[in-house]
Amino acid sequence: MILIADSGATKTDWRIINPQGGIQQAKTIGLSPYYQTSESIAAELTQNLLPSITGEVSEIHFYGTGCAGEEPCAIVWRGLQAVFPSAQTIEVDSDMLGAARGLCGHEAGIACILGTGSNNCLYDGRDIADKIPSLGFWLGDEGSGGYLGKTLVTAFLHKEIPDDLAAKFAKRYGLNREIVLENAYKKPFPNRYFATFSKFLFDNRSHPFAYKLVYDAFGEFLAKYVCKLPDHQKYRAHFSGSVAFYYSDILRRAAAEKGVVVGHIMETPIAGLALYHRPVMEP
Repeated sequence: MILIADSGATKTDWRIINPQGGIQQAKTIGLSPYYQTSESIAAELTQNLLPSITGEVSEIHFYGTGCAGEEPCAIVWRGLQAVFPSAQTIEVDSDMLGAARGLCGHEAGIACILGTGSNNCLYDGRDIADKIPSLGFWLGDEGSGGYLGKTLVTAFLHKEIPDDLAAKFAKRYGLNREIVLENAYKKPFPNRYFATFSKFLFDNRSHPFAYKLVYDAFGEFLAKYVCKLPDHQKYRAHFSGSVAFYYSDILRRAAAEKGVVVGHIMETPIAGLALYHRPVMEP
């Protein structure tokens, strides 16, 4: 059996491919080497993934947030190996490579993630050929849910939101400066906290202020990252992530204004990854 995982900040989507080519689905919490040990990863898999598996696992392809560099990947690898000791192949790679393979398959293209955070790369049909690295939540992540929420909350506290929209926001969240600063600087995962406010923008996207905020954020992402990739005009740009998926109409308009040709937009790349790794069956 082949296991394939697309692991984000909050959840991991799994696909289990049996020897006949059939595919099952499973979910666990997000598995990140930044916040979990090999032992805690193994414990999560034992409790919430193993019950979904009825055969012997021979091959694992894990794509996850934070899986860049030898040691972070090794943390996840050891957790997988402890639960599936008979697996002959265990590959741990970044969520960016997973998005590229899931979105582009075996064709070259530009792959982008717009979810809680944001990322990008130029993909050659197998591996990442080039990228403009994101600087993370506080210094980057343009176009992401965290960025949209942070921009919205900052505008609210600075009294830059039109009165009608500000009243709706205040009634819905009851925020003040002290609550925001505590979540921003004292509590864990500020990116997740601010990303929750992007739903307000989605619910009010017909309002000119909300629409422009989202449109400008996408334009900034495209200008800072996609348009700086070598020969970006030669490739279609594909997107995965909840923000790209739910704001796809605004994203396509922002891309057209920048001269970027948009290809696939998927909420998650896991279906494409299953096709990428699914063995070719003999006729």
